[in-house]
Amino acid sequence: MKSHYRDLFDLHGKVAIVTGGLGILGRGFCRGLVEFGANVAVVDLDGEACSAFAAELEAESGLRAAGVACDVADRDSVQAMVAEVAGTLGGVHVLHNNAASKSSDLEAFFAPFEEYSPEEWRSIMAVNIDGMFHVAQAAGRQMIEQGTGGSIIQTSSIYGIRGSDKRIYEGSFYLDRQISNPAAYSTSKAAVVGLTTYLATYWADQGIRVNTLTPAGVESGQNDAFKVRYAARVPMGRMARADEMVGALVYLASDASSYVTGQNIVVDGGLSAW
Repeated sequence: MKSHYRDLFDLHGKVAIVTGGLGILGRGFCRGLVEFGANVAVVDLDGEACSAFAAELEAESGLRAAGVACDVADRDSVQAMVAEVAGTLGGVHVLHNNAASKSSDLEAFFAPFEEYSPEEWRSIMAVNIDGMFHVAQAAGRQMIEQGTGGSIIQTSSIYGIRGSDKRIYEGSFYLDRQISNPAAYSTSKAAVVGLTTYLATYWADQGIRVNTLTPAGVESGQNDAFKVRYAARVPMGRMARADEMVGALVYLASDASSYVTGQNIVVDGGLSAW
């Protein structure tokens, strides 16, 4: 029996860009796309680390991978990155618009809303939504020039579609510091969903599908107090593992989702169902 439906997930011959490719989720996203056959461009701020990870992917898979340094908040850097990927790997067919910032100044990032500085607000927006705009624009233009369509997946967050519950942050620490969820992060991630729905209708006639992937809380070193309180809000009773986001990305990147555009795939253990 011909495996028609399984073949829909095959990404051989496709070139995928993953911004934020060195992050907690980014590395898994890159590995997942490679496992299904894509040639992947690992894109992040640290070009040397991107190249090292790309070399690992090539050695493990026999496919092509490239590491490219890029500051998504810088339009010129983004345009140069897309041109380099297209020239090196032979086009752009999938974009995972995934890069996000939680700031280099954690005191400013986690400041109370009443005291939040306009400078910190703008620094978050420059990456989390301006960066999405720059990368989608450059990659979409490349896809249109190729005339082959494509798939764009943009990462939002559960806090882009649901309010932040301050109660789960009481006594909660991450990387040895008290944490919270700033308004700048939630607002930027809500904007991602709006950009997705706009681009999905705008580029539909070009054969470019645009969807949002929305992860909920992923376990990555939070203290027990946070994990227990967060899990209590989730029907499945736990935080997510990073690898549990990858299947949704592969689905949205592949022809298995050929009639899916403008959607927000929420991977949250049922949190948003309550």
